[in-house]
Amino acid sequence: MDMIFIDPHIHMCSRTTDDYEAMRKAGVVAIIEPSFWQGQLRTSVGTYKDYFNNLIGWESFRASQFGIKHYCTIGLNSKEANNEALAEQVMEILPLFVCKEGVVGVGEIGYDDQTHLEEKYFRLQLELAKEVNLPVQIHTPHRDKKKGTSRSMDVCIEHQIDPKLVIIDHNNEETAKEVLDRGFWAGFTIYPHTKMGNERMVEIVKQYGTNHIFINSAADWGVSDPLAVPKTAALMLEHGISEEDVKKVCYDNAIKAFGQSGQFNESDWLDANPINQNLKYHGNSILRGGQVPLVEHQDERIIL
Repeated sequence: MDMIFIDPHIHMCSRTTDDYEAMRKAGVVAIIEPSFWQGQLRTSVGTYKDYFNNLIGWESFRASQFGIKHYCTIGLNSKEANNEALAEQVMEILPLFVCKEGVVGVGEIGYDDQTHLEEKYFRLQLELAKEVNLPVQIHTPHRDKKKGTSRSMDVCIEHQIDPKLVIIDHNNEETAKEVLDRGFWAGFTIYPHTKMGNERMVEIVKQYGTNHIFINSAADWGVSDPLAVPKTAALMLEHGISEEDVKKVCYDNAIKAFGQSGQFNESDWLDANPINQNLKYHGNSILRGGQVPLVEHQDERIIL
């Protein structure tokens, strides 16, 4: 059969249902949505509560209506950690959410401008991850990335967190070697114009192999592509990378990394119930007037 894929870092609250439909057709079967800065700074803890509940509830339902299993990571993002009054309140509610069903890590956390407050709340969230025994998903900064990436790993080691429980995300050619040499998971975000292009990712895999490497799309509110994972997989195959290795980078390694949460299991999507778009979430449907609901039969589900 055709290959299937996991996108382990994608911000679907910024996307439309058209993207879910396209992702399913392209073979994406499971996704992880990290908590992130939504483009405008939040001003109260209540907005955080609603956002976390949306990730755990509505967004998970919306994905299921297109045959995709949705998970999330929960955390205070680095940019908003600089608002100390808000950050303190968010830290109070995080323990209420990180142990919810479908939460597979604490994230995305780390550095943005690499300030004192960012480090303070980064460290506090690392301790929370240790307490609840969850993987950590780290956002590496856009500016001075190499320094911020190295510092992120140093801080994890200071807190005695096993590197195999830490996903260092948004890597590039400048950071890849150190992340892999130190035993951390290396996530690579495939963006159309910034971060890693898919041609560059092909060269990364050729140079470093597939151990502890996986790719994602991020696909946030900016220019991005929710099909970045299947498109990069196709390009890897075109450039002679074996199907086995492509599967590791685009599927298997994400299971190994986030499976450590105890909540990210292949059976969740391979044995999932068929799509039934007659279902509702708190009385709400994904359908609009005149749309015919898709009701899938059991034999139409994905079979490996």
